[in-house]
Amino acid sequence: MNEVRQIQKEYCSQAMVLAIGCAIFFLIIGDKPISKGLILGTLFSIFNFILIAQGLPLQLGKGRAKTFLVCMGSIWIRYALLAIPLVLAAKLQMFNFFAAAVGILMVQVVILSHHLLRMFSFKR
Repeated sequence: MNEVRQIQKEYCSQAMVLAIGCAIFFLIIGDKPISKGLILGTLFSIFNFILIAQGLPLQLGKGRAKTFLVCMGSIWIRYALLAIPLVLAAKLQMFNFFAAAVGILMVQVVILSHHLLRMFSFKR
């Protein structure tokens, strides 16, 4: 389990650094709502990623029907969680909606880029 936490820490830290770097860029050019939207979406993306790892052990060692219910419950809870920054961004002018949506995908972008970089670095 320690390895899982280390991987979580690595991906989440990289996602937050990327989001903060982009947010600083947009602050410099004077677009605060985009900066805030990116940070908001990334925070919820990180929380979602942590919930995925916490929920995986709950699905082991149960019957088929119970596993299905736990999986569906987990998915719906995480969807509701990811809807929060989108609703906030849609309702409040202080957050940019599209930036919040990009922030929600930040952990996935980091994971994908990590694997792509590793894949291309081995082909040399």
